[in-house]
Amino acid sequence: MSRTKALKNVKLTSFDDLFGGKVVEETAETGDVKEIPLSELHEFHNHPFQVRSDEELEEMIESVREHGVLVPGIVRKREQGGYEIIAGHTRKHVCEMLGLETMPVFVKELNDDEASMVMVDSNIQRENIRPSEKAKAYKIKYDAMKNQGKAGNSLQMMSEESGENYKSIQRYIWLARLNDDLLALVDHKRLGLGQGVSLSVLTAEEQRMVYEALCRYPKKLSTVQANTIKQLSVDGKLDEEMLERYLSSAQKQNRKKEITLKNERLAEYFEEETTEEEMMNIIFGLLDTWKQKKGSGRNE
Repeated sequence: MSRTKALKNVKLTSFDDLFGGKVVEETAETGDVKEIPLSELHEFHNHPFQVRSDEELEEMIESVREHGVLVPGIVRKREQGGYEIIAGHTRKHVCEMLGLETMPVFVKELNDDEASMVMVDSNIQRENIRPSEKAKAYKIKYDAMKNQGKAGNSLQMMSEESGENYKSIQRYIWLARLNDDLLALVDHKRLGLGQGVSLSVLTAEEQRMVYEALCRYPKKLSTVQANTIKQLSVDGKLDEEMLERYLSSAQKQNRKKEITLKNERLAEYFEEETTEEEMMNIIFGLLDTWKQKKGSGRNE
């Protein structure tokens, strides 16, 4: 593979996207690339993105093996010594796999909020990001923007920067309130995004109860069921006995009649950002209209 072709295959956010023009100019003037020992590079303190063994990783391994690290990482100095990685966790992992001792990086002076936003922006466009990773990342960036006094228009700004609908970003931020066990169910498609958002209002103890209950029931939680559990929590009526009784009853009803609507068909009629709850409201609204017209036809 030629160096030109390898450079084209690097899918990393540009420095303009990461920092903005002013900081890019400062980087050009004072941001010389430094080779830092891997032993001095430490993970970002609340980094939500995982390094996974997939095709993308294999491509990076082959590229680094043949050409070295083409795009330097971004780090900042740590008070306790060494450097904290802001962008470049996967590149460090690849260097370790290949037995390299150092990695090229830019050393930047960034406070916690600035570093958090750069960390999120440099990773959020990666392919195959899990819902839990996206949820935690958007929450980190949202909190950092609030700390900088940008809470009023932060969702809109995040939408413009990421290209994702601001309502979707808001839902992911709500999803970040789930515990790790429930988030894992979302990642493995055992719990839908919409259902996860509904359950995110539950207390930590209630979330533990729901997770343990869901592990005992093979069926995915429906939108109606998730909203019912949410309402039970809001009303102060949710406990283990009530939850068990409700899920047992719901499971019996599901055995009587269950209709599955395929996502491919729904996508023909709804925009991507439409929530499951909104879809169900529209569908049942149309069914009510059809039922009324059918009834009036009989009376004619």
